[in-house]
Formats: sequence, structure tokens, C-alpha cells
Amino acid sequence: MSTVLDLPAERAGRDPTSSRRIGAQQPLRRQHWAGRSPQQILASYRPGKADPLKVLEVLIELFNTRHTALEKTVSHKTRQERARFLHRFFVDLQRKAGFRQAPDPRNLGQRHIHAMVQVWQREKLAPATIQTYLSFLRGLGSWMGKHGFVRKPEQYGLGLDEYQRHEYAQHDKSWAGKGIDVQAVLAEVATFDPRVAASMRLMDALGLRRKESVMHRPFAHVHPFDQTGLPEDQKQADEYVWVKGKGGRLRWIALETEGQRAAVAHARSVVEGRDAHMGNPAHGLKRNLRRLDYALEKFGFTKAARGVTGHGLRHGNLQALYQEATGMPPPVRGGGPVPVDQDRAARLAVSERAGHARVRAAGAYLGARVKSSAADAKATPSLSK
Repeated sequence: MSTVLDLPAERAGRDPTSSRRIGAQQPLRRQHWAGRSPQQILASYRPGKADPLKVLEVLIELFNTRHTALEKTVSHKTRQERARFLHRFFVDLQRKAGFRQAPDPRNLGQRHIHAMVQVWQREKLAPATIQTYLSFLRGLGSWMGKHGFVRKPEQYGLGLDEYQRHEYAQHDKSWAGKGIDVQAVLAEVATFDPRVAASMRLMDALGLRRKESVMHRPFAHVHPFDQTGLPEDQKQADEYVWVKGKGGRLRWIALETEGQRAAVAHARSVVEGRDAHMGNPAHGLKRNLRRLDYALEKFGFTKAARGVTGHGLRHGNLQALYQEATGMPPPVRGGGPVPVDQDRAARLAVSERAGHARVRAAGAYLGARVKSSAADAKATPSLSK
């Protein structure tokens, strides 16, 4: 195990516990590619002669670390999902879309995308899934220098309801919304696996994602305020939890309530050692995540069984934060109008705790703001404009 966070790295926003893996994150090029540009490498695979899937494999190996739009690398999860989708896309052109054979990726045309969109429509894929698939294809186009190759969704015959994500929560996904006694459930899960129950308690108390909760180190990731590097006027508590979230975004969560502090103290009681994470140390991250998912399924916390998932614990925490800030339940739980400036401040707090870059992202947990001319009249002039 690696050592506890040191102050300089912490202020730089890095977690040194993973520093040894940085080199391993960048895939190594094949030896015979040394000194050759991507264009030169691809030129050795002649269109119409080379196996299309081999060409796709080369493209993935050369470019899959790249972000579609920004000058940065993407996470391992995105790389795996993108590679898996692209392989399936070219196989499905034959298997589902009726093409005699899959084209060389460099010869991919609009007719191929049109045909696969029709397949997705028949399969009634979710709007978010279709958006993700089109984004992956845009990435493929950019790798080949075909920027703008993938057109707007409506140009492929997709209706607004088929490709537009629901930015605001349409229904309450929290456990409280289903009348579930969270503490009673956690006590029951603890008899099966104390580590899993402690991870779930962190999700409930801090609004963590499942992966964040499993990776959390209850000693190494908790620090006094003066070690956070946050401005003094932003101090909310004496101690903060350091979290590295989705997309590598970093955040500090204030331990403001007794419930939050108790969740961290309990997490410390089930781990072994000051640098330990919440997962079983004998297993890797994937297996520990599967263990958490298995426990949730075992106790019936699935959409099919009880209408909620583990993620509902996070929803409940963020909804409670909104209610504490406004005195009103969030709109998705039937809350009424809140002055626009008060609503925005609460949504900003929710977004920051959740680890999102945009205030608008809070709508996925809270629902759309309930508008009222009476409530909006109370807004400050600077925010109501």
C-alpha cells in the first residue's frame, strides 16, 4: 500500500496513492511503429484489402486515449466503452443492418450511420445511449480527419424525444421517496458484508457515487480545513473529505453534520490500516464494485424489485442538501416555488457536492425549478435579470 497523502500533492489536487499507476495508463505503441506517424501507419493497411476490424483495431490503438473535443485524455472507462461500441457497431452493420460486409472504417458513409440509427430506433434505445453512440462515432470521424462527419441527430430521422436527454429528473429516485428506512437496510447489509454497508453509508451521508465510496480511504482522504487550500471565507467545517470523481474532477466535501462524521468514523472502524480503502484489500476495484452491486441485488435494491438502485442514496443526500438550503423539498419530491436566487444558490451547492462542473447538472437530482411570479419577485435584482 502507498503512503498517506502528503500536503504538497494534496494542494495540487492529486492523490499520490495512485501516482505509481500513471505510466501504466498510457498504452505502449507497437515496436515496429516507432518513428512513424499515424498516417504512415494507416497507409500500410490498404482500403479494400485490409480486414476492416484490423483497421479499426489500429485506429483504436492509435487514438482511443483522446477526448472527442478537448485537448486531454479520457478515462479508462470511456476508452473501454468506446472500443466496445465501435467493434459492435461494425459487426452489427452486417448482423443487424443488412450490409453484406462491414466497410473499412475509412470508408464509413452516411448510409451506414443511417442504417444503424434505424436499428437503434427499432431497439428503442434510450436518448442518452443514442447521444453517447453518436459521440463515439464523432470521435472515430475525428481520428480520420473527418471533423463534422457525423451529422445532427434529426438529420438521421431521430425525433427530439429519441435523442434529447432528460436534463431534469422526471421522478424521485431517492430511497426516502420510496419510504425505505436507510439505516435499517444498512444494519441488515452489515450482517452480510460490513465493508459494503459502510460504503453505502458513505453514499448516503456524503452523496458519493458507488465507485467513489469503494475507493474512499477514510483516514488518508480526510483532512483539516487548513490543508484543503480552499479560501478561508469558504470554510464550512473543521474537516473535509477529498474526492476524485468522474472525469478526474476533484472536490472537497465538508463534514458538517454529526451523521457525516459518524459515517466516516464507522468507515474507519471496518478498514485495516490508515491507508486502506473501503474495498476488500484482497480484491481489485472491479471485483469490489461487483460485490457492492451483488449486495444491492441480494437485498432487492434494483429498479425491478423496489424501484431504486444504490445511486438513489446519492440522490437522497443531494435532495436533503437542497431542502436544508431552501426549507422546501426539491421539485421532484413535490416542493413548491422557491425564490430564484435562493434556488440557484441551493442548486450550486448541490452541484458542487455532487462533483459537477455546471449548476444545471443539479436538475438531474432535483427536477426543474417550479416557477412562480410571486416567488421570483423576491429574487435579488442581479440574479433575476
